[in-house]
Amino acid sequence: MAVDPAARDAADAAAGVADSQRHYVYGLHAVGAVLERAPERILELWIAAPREDARARGLRERAQRLGLTIIAADGEALAKRVGAVAHQGAVAAVRPLKPWDEDDLLAALDERSREPAAGEPLLLVLDGVTDPHNLGACLRTADAAGVRALVIPRDRSAAVDGIVSKVAAGAAEFVPVATVTNLARTLTALKERGIWIVGTDGGAEHSLYGVDLARPLALVLGAEGAGLRRLTRERCDFLVRIPMAGQVESLNVSVAAGVSLFEARRQQTAASGRSAGRGLPLNPSG
Repeated sequence: MAVDPAARDAADAAAGVADSQRHYVYGLHAVGAVLERAPERILELWIAAPREDARARGLRERAQRLGLTIIAADGEALAKRVGAVAHQGAVAAVRPLKPWDEDDLLAALDERSREPAAGEPLLLVLDGVTDPHNLGACLRTADAAGVRALVIPRDRSAAVDGIVSKVAAGAAEFVPVATVTNLARTLTALKERGIWIVGTDGGAEHSLYGVDLARPLALVLGAEGAGLRRLTRERCDFLVRIPMAGQVESLNVSVAAGVSLFEARRQQTAASGRSAGRGLPLNPSG
């Protein structure tokens, strides 16, 4: 199949892209997500030569339709690029999303505020989540729930690396991650822009299902066990708990993020036709 000239030019230029400007995505699902949603960001694509199963064939066919050159490689060659991980025989070097800081986050929110049709912004804030598997799972959930950005502190947090990208199944390539120096200050800046800060806490008075989340919202979750730090809690407009019906006292942070985000998205979708003016944060029926 003839290679698209633009793709060929990109491939020729890829050799000159510094390693610092490359982000390796691995795994059939994660690589497939980039092919589907942002193929222009792919610099190079490797697929293990021995793989001839349906999933690998499908990935090759999609790449070929896009005019991308596929580099055949053995498992050892792939491991040299991404380490001893479960790459499933598929690795792509991509141009990473531009890293966000607090200024980028606030600028994006200011721009969104000028677009009434964009709907209520929904952010996910993680305070002290240091396990990359949990961060990756939260990113995957955030993408599914339509989160505008994920916010993490520079310290006391996992970084977005290959493990995170693999667990996120491609979501790390599409959900901006804002790494901020001072999380409490960032939360204050969000509040100044009309965004409600809602933290989760197992001992909170109000249930997640008894508060009005149909508003510009940042949901804040802490690490399982440690919870939210004091300054983070103090910046929250109110705290909510996820009602637990069984004997388990808490949920994994990625599970809690899924429950909370989709409840917020459900309420925002249901209220999308109503006025943006809201009363008290508590839902009278809750």
